[in-house]
Amino acid sequence: MRIDLPTPLLGELSPRDFMQRHWQKKPLLMRRALPGIEPPLGRAELFALAGREGVESRLVVHDESGWTLRRGPFKRRAIPSVARSNWTLLVQGLDLHVAAAHDLLARFRFVPDARLDDLMLSYATDGGGVGPHLDSYDVFLLQVHGTRKWRIGRIQNPKFEADAPLKILTNFRAERSCVLEPGDMLYLPPLWAHEGTARGECMTASIGFRAPGEHELTSGLLQRWLDAESNEPASPEGARYRDRDQGATAAPGRIPPRLREFAAAALRRECSDARHLGCVLGELLSEPKENVVFERGPALKRVHAVGLDRRSRMLYDAHHVFINGESFRASGVDATLLRRLADRQRLGPGDVARFSVQACALLLEWVRCGWLNTDRS
Repeated sequence: MRIDLPTPLLGELSPRDFMQRHWQKKPLLMRRALPGIEPPLGRAELFALAGREGVESRLVVHDESGWTLRRGPFKRRAIPSVARSNWTLLVQGLDLHVAAAHDLLARFRFVPDARLDDLMLSYATDGGGVGPHLDSYDVFLLQVHGTRKWRIGRIQNPKFEADAPLKILTNFRAERSCVLEPGDMLYLPPLWAHEGTARGECMTASIGFRAPGEHELTSGLLQRWLDAESNEPASPEGARYRDRDQGATAAPGRIPPRLREFAAAALRRECSDARHLGCVLGELLSEPKENVVFERGPALKRVHAVGLDRRSRMLYDAHHVFINGESFRASGVDATLLRRLADRQRLGPGDVARFSVQACALLLEWVRCGWLNTDRS
């Protein structure tokens, strides 16, 4: 996708203009963003997928007794009749299981892959929805079948329904509303309250983005940092704390201020290694979701073309290439080609032929791990 050219996907804005004007700033309604769109899979196939182990699914029902939330996998008889109103089936990470959903998600790669999360498909009968709520991340709501009414608004001090299994807002006030037909799309920045209600049977694809919080990010980084450090030789004796000027103390339980200062300085020095920080960050951001399982690929002697498996996450920085939670160093032509693979998600025979012997061996190992698909012809 050319990021400088207008596209119907973004309401005739270019990706560059959309990111400057709307991303994390204000909503945008895009009529006929993808005209003629079809659902990534049919209703029966979606119900069957929700019954599989390793697929994240939820069933939300709203009736006179209130809200009910159940988590899958679901046997077919556990899913309500399609003639019944006011229920919703949500299947998360559809792009991991369905090629058409993966291709649909790829249309949004004008946002860095490190932020792109997944595609969720929501199936609802008439009146179905999950109530007025907030998301802490950006989302594109793409109508792929039927119609859904959306009400959106900003909220300063959110209050939530007590004892509900979902975080349902009790003080939601809509500022505007719209009805989405198939192919229409609505973008919402984080923390814009919204409520979607199905008008008849409908399916909505939600393209969501990862927005890690400070605690989540730092805890993940520190754990990876410690794991990496555990494989390194022990620090030299000279780096240990010394206190030859420490006097006798009448308060032995007190932590010496100098020891606290030594610890703080050691932590600052450790985290000032920008290259190591970049390495553990890339490993963390490229880690697949917990429910992702790769099937072993064939043991080959050569490949002609390769493509990323749709479950693989591949990123890079100035010094490393990352794939599925692991980091690799590359330079020269090899680095250029591996970055091209991360950006384009596939390489043809001309590019593959330019890899060094060492890089070719790495590709073959990734094929054996199931991370890459290959053309052997």
